[in-house]
Parts: sequence; structure tokens; C-alpha cells
Amino acid sequence: MAHSSSGRPVLLVPWRRRPSQQAVPLIAVLLGGLSLPDAAWAGGGLPQGGHYVAGAGTIAGAPGALVITQPGSSRGVIDWGSFSIGRGNTVMFDNGAGATLNRVTGCAPSTLLGNLNATGSVYLINPQGIVVGRSGVISTGGRFVASTLDLPDTAFVNGGTLTLSGTSSAKVVNLGKISSSGGDVFLIARDVVVNEGSVSAPNGTAEYVVGQQVMLSDSSSGRQVFVQTGSKGTVTDRGATQAAQINLEAADGNIYALAGRGSRIRATGTAIRDGHIWLVADNGHIKQQGTIAATNVDGSGGTVDTLAATLTLSHDAAVRARLWNVSTPDFTVDRATAHAFARSLNQGTSVDASATGTAGAAGDLTVTSNLDRKGPASLSLAAAHDVTIVQGTTIRNTGSGNLLLRADAGSIDNAGSVANYGTIDWSRSTGTVSALYDMNGTYTPGTILANSTWTAAPFSGLVTQVTGYKLVNSLTDLQHISADLAGNYALGKNIDASATDLSSHSVSSGGVDFIPLGSAATPFSGQFDGMGHVIDHFSQQEMYSPSETRSAGLFGEIGTSGVVRNVGMTNSALTAFQDADFNNPITITYGILAGRNLGLITYTSTTGFRGAPHYGNVPIGGLVGLNDGVIERSWSSASVGGAGEAGGLVGINTGLILQSFTTSNVGGDVFLEPGGLVGINSGTVSQSYASGGVLGLFAAGGLAYSNSGVIEQSFAAGPVLGPSYQGPAYGTYGGIVAYGAGGTIASNVYWDKQTTTRTVSTGDVSQLPASNGLTTAQMSNPASFDASWNFSPTGVWALPAGATHPVLRWQLGQ
Repeated sequence: MAHSSSGRPVLLVPWRRRPSQQAVPLIAVLLGGLSLPDAAWAGGGLPQGGHYVAGAGTIAGAPGALVITQPGSSRGVIDWGSFSIGRGNTVMFDNGAGATLNRVTGCAPSTLLGNLNATGSVYLINPQGIVVGRSGVISTGGRFVASTLDLPDTAFVNGGTLTLSGTSSAKVVNLGKISSSGGDVFLIARDVVVNEGSVSAPNGTAEYVVGQQVMLSDSSSGRQVFVQTGSKGTVTDRGATQAAQINLEAADGNIYALAGRGSRIRATGTAIRDGHIWLVADNGHIKQQGTIAATNVDGSGGTVDTLAATLTLSHDAAVRARLWNVSTPDFTVDRATAHAFARSLNQGTSVDASATGTAGAAGDLTVTSNLDRKGPASLSLAAAHDVTIVQGTTIRNTGSGNLLLRADAGSIDNAGSVANYGTIDWSRSTGTVSALYDMNGTYTPGTILANSTWTAAPFSGLVTQVTGYKLVNSLTDLQHISADLAGNYALGKNIDASATDLSSHSVSSGGVDFIPLGSAATPFSGQFDGMGHVIDHFSQQEMYSPSETRSAGLFGEIGTSGVVRNVGMTNSALTAFQDADFNNPITITYGILAGRNLGLITYTSTTGFRGAPHYGNVPIGGLVGLNDGVIERSWSSASVGGAGEAGGLVGINTGLILQSFTTSNVGGDVFLEPGGLVGINSGTVSQSYASGGVLGLFAAGGLAYSNSGVIEQSFAAGPVLGPSYQGPAYGTYGGIVAYGAGGTIASNVYWDKQTTTRTVSTGDVSQLPASNGLTTAQMSNPASFDASWNFSPTGVWALPAGATHPVLRWQLGQ
């Protein structure tokens, strides 16, 4: 008779040996090297010699069964002399939503040939090895952890991040069925982990990890086991693994992800976990076989990450997901790899292959085999240094997929180059080909077959189907654009432009007096693609004389053929000073992104502050000062002040503003002409809105100060105010514009009469019907807007739950 930690007597069931003649030889082979007789592998009938060493609970036996009862959601630790379950026997942990750590102190491995059930989590630690036999069935409500590495009792009882370590060479093997309905499954060893059975964790992660020391953390959205000290061990999964997320990690060892037929390694995601699979052997080898699949709970594609020092892809290897990231220090796309990529791409999986340059490698990516594929998935080939397509090799696509060739992937200005000595055939593709190379490197286009009927996708801002871009990786690179204003450029990473703040630096102390890119004499006429990156803390402090006419901003002037796209400018601070007076005004155009735009700006944004001189003809905008071109799907939240024709997005617009918005506050001194979106509009504003505050001493408009152009399918929702000391009837203020100026405001333009504080659309004579002034409640109802406002899933507008006014649908994807 044994006793629990509470002192109560506990019945321990006598050990019964029930060998399986078929299981013994296979288990002996898998757990070989432990120098124990084969008879031991069959295991005992039930665990023996158990007693609580931390926490409290009872251990009760019955014929063929053992029940461990642990109250509430507590955590307890039991030391066992042995822990095995014979075929047909059952061990039940009635531990609520708690967790029980079971440590085997004897010299026999654990062989689980019967059933192990638990309401909560079960940790089984046995340095002698653990095997779940083919007849073994494990089912838990929480985690199941099988480990040959140990962990401290106190850390386990306290909960939180755990560190497991040990030197045992024993193995953890699953040949049976392991499932966790509400938690995770972790198989952990120093040298060998094998899954040849089935593992199911539909609401958590399944992770097979080898290492001398590993960290186990709690995460509801990502992988939870990380190797801290490698062991050159091996993880093999040739069984069936299905979980929300899956992690096979060997760090400096080997991973054999042998999915075989039927996608037996599958991540399916949950509402809070994306479907994600990691195969991690950063300094080791990975062999990947069969189809590995990752989907999200809504059926959309997930992600597979394959990271290895060396990689072997078998003849049938493929990934079915949204994205497959695969990297090695140097990367060669040989015949087997090309076939695996093509199979994955043809199934709709985009592939991002990279040569990382780690472990002393050069970091080059070389394509030595033809890669022929179809469909919409994209292929990215990136290298820490050079990308090379060898002679006689063809990369071809007959679908809408894109190809990206990226040198200097680390954006460190290492003269990384792109060289195509083969053929890139996009003649039957509607996708694009982009080559990114270091500003100090070279680009060899080679033979590229383009599609003569290709047209750019709406709002893409693309000019050509095939484009080579110089990488901008620093503030110095950014300024060097001035040397070739007709070139094509792409941001390689986010740019820290804080050195331009001459209020805290000087040029002599390392500060940078940034010269705007392009001028009226020589505008920027190339392409600038931010690739989704931002330029942070960009500053300009300018001094102007009355005789000057200049454009200020990141770009001084964008010419008619110039394109700027996919870039954000954050925490900007632009101010101007002048030695003019009221009788000697100056003429500048001033915007954070550009002083003047005659070309195309798409998917851009700015935040920060914009100021201007107190006198003068000064178009000043949060994004652009003077727009004579096209601005589409762009926005600003920059505060705009000073004097001149001021708008949250644009100072003066003579071109087109489409599907853009601003949340900027616009206000200044007596010489300011403020509009929420535009100061002076003589062009077209369509499908746009302003929701920031507008303050004018004598006049202000929710969308524009004055309008001699066209405003359609747009709205204003920000407060339109005058000084507090003025009476409500003083000045010229309108919910849409201050002055009509002979322009057209379409009947599908609205304003929130509550938030703007204005009961009329226009401050002077031309008025929209009073019914176009909506209450805030009406603004949040699509039925309040006329039929031209498309709120369908593919329409321009959306009204998210809880929103007080419409937003542009493209915003939801940002």
C-alpha cells in the first residue's frame, strides 16, 4: 500500500506483463541502443510506484486500470518507478483542466500499448525512452508531452515558460494514435524523435523537437518549442500529423518530413492560429518528401517554412499552401528542386526561395534547371548576394504569376547583382518580372520574352511588365537617386531618415540636408516602388527668398512619366521659413511626399507635420503640395498648418484624386485657406473622403476650401470650425466646401452634419440638398447613400462593424 502526498492510502495495481509478440521486435529496433533485454520492451501492465512529490492527488487501481485524480485545475508532479501500459489496459488522469507531470525514476523505458486518457494535460518524462506502440491510444483534453529531457518541478508547478534539458540518448517514438482535443502534442528528445503513427491536435500545435536543451513556452498563435542548444539529433515523421500548426525542429540535426501520399502532414489552423508548418534545421539537413499542406480554418492557404543548411527534395515533394518559404545558406535550384517548385506553384502555392549567406556561405542563388509552370502563384528567388540563371536554362510561366529576382536580400549595399544568362519567358503570362539589384551592383537582363498584350493591373502603378530596379537601402542611396532621375528604384527596407532633422543635428555633426528629388527643370521621370516599406522621421527645414519658386518634399517634382507607389512616410516633420513679407510673397509647393506631382502616385501615405511660411502663394498638402497628375489609393494623417492653400492631402489639385482619404487636421493663421482633403480644387475628386478637423479664421470646408472643379461620390466627416470667439454665423464655412467657385458638387456627395457641425454643404450660394447632410447614425448605414455607392464585396466602399462612416474597401487589406 502506497500513500499520496496528502497521506491517504492509495492502491497500486500489481505489475502484469502482457507481451505483444508482433510489437516487440519493431519497438526493439526503434529503441535500440538502450542495452535492455527485448522482454522489457513489452512493458508492464500499468505504471508502478507512483507518488506525488508536488501538488496533491490520488492514485487508485483496479483490474486493468489506473485512475489518477487531481483536483480542479491544479498542477501536480508524480514520480514513478516505471510508467508503461500493457495492451488492453487503461490509465486515466482525471485532472480537470490542470496538468500532471509524470517522471520515471527507474531504469526501464515507457512502452504505451494500451490507453492513456486525460481531461487535462499530461507530461511524461522518461530518460530511458518512450514508445507508443501500434496498439497504444493517447487522448487528452490538454497537452500531451513525451520527453526524455527533464525539467524542474518548481518551474512546472509555477507554470509559464519551461526549459527542458538532458543528456539521454534514448528515443521518443510514436507508432500508435495520439490526440489532444484542446491542446498540443510535443515529442521531445535529445537524439531521436520518430512519428510513424498518427498525431492529431486540431486546436493546438504538434511539435517534434530534438536538442540538448529546449524551451517550451505558451503561445496561442505560434510554435511553442524552440531548440536552445542543439544535439545533431534527428526528427522523422513518416506517419500522419494533423494540427492547427506543426513544428519539426532539429536545429543542427536532420529532419525527415516524409509525408508520402495524401498530404499526411497537414496544418489546418484555428480562429486564432493560422495554418503554419515549420521545418527547422538551420544548421542541419532536411529531406522533404510527398505533399505537405497548410490551410487556414476558413479554407484559405497557410504557410510552410523550410529552413536548413542543406536540403533534399524528393521526386514527389510539393507544398500545398498560400506560401512556401524555403531557405539554405547557398541555394541551387536543381532539377529536383525545380520540379518541387513547379508542382507547388501549379497547386497555387507561392514560393519564396532564398540563399541566406549564413554559416560562412557566399549567399548566392543559382538556377541550373528549367522551371516551367502555370497559374497565378508567384515565385521569388532571393539571395544575400547574387542571383544567377545559368546559360541554357529557361524559367517560364503561362499564367498570371509574378517572378521576383532579388539580390542583396539583406539590404546591406554589398554590390549584389542579378544576371540572366538563360531565358525568362513571360510571353504567355499576364504576370510581371522584377529584378532588384544593389545600387553598386549590376543587372544583366539576358533574354526576356515579354507579353506584347500585357496591361498593368488597375492601381498597380506598373509601367512595364519586366522591370529592373536599383535597391535603395539607406538615406545615402535615397539621395543618390538625384544622379539618375529617370531610373527605376525600389526600397530594400525601411529607411531611417532621422539624420535629416537639422533641428537636433547639423551637417558638420553628421546631419543630412536632404535635397528634394527632382525639380521643375529636371523632374523625377522614373519609377519609385517602396515595396511596402516606409521612410521614417524624414525632415526638411527650408529657407526661401521672395524671388524663389521651388517645390519641396521628398520629391521636389514628379514629372509626367514619373511613378511613385507603395511607400509610406512616417513621423515626418517639414517646415519652411522665409524672409518675405506680405508685399513680397514667395511661390513654393510643399508636400511631405512631393512638392508637385504631374505623374502617378498610388498606394502612398504620410504621417507627421507639415508647416509653411506665413505669407505667400503656398500650396501645402499632407501628401502633395500641387497635384497636376493622378493620386490614387493614398492617404495622410499629417497635421497641416501655416499659411497658403492647404489641404489634408493636397494643397491645390488640378488633376485627379481617386479613392483616397485623409484624417489630417488642417489649421493655421489668417492667411490659410483650409480644406479637409484639398485646399483649392479645380480638378476632380472622386470616391474620397476627409475625416480630420478643419480650422479657418474666416472660411473652411470639410473637403475643400474652394471648388471650381468636380467633386463626386465623396464625403466629409471632420469638424469644420472657426475661432471660438466668432459667432456661429460669422465667416464662410461649409460641410463640403467654403466656396463653390463655379464648380460641380455631384448629388452623391455627403457630409455628416453632426460631426462637421455644419448644416449646409457650401459656405456661399451653391448648395446640395439638405438631405445630403446626414446624421452620424445615417452615415453608418449603407442605405443612406445613393445607388452609385457600391458596398458589395467587390465594391469601392465598405462599412465595417462599429464604423461611424464608410471606408474605402482597399483600406481593409492594408
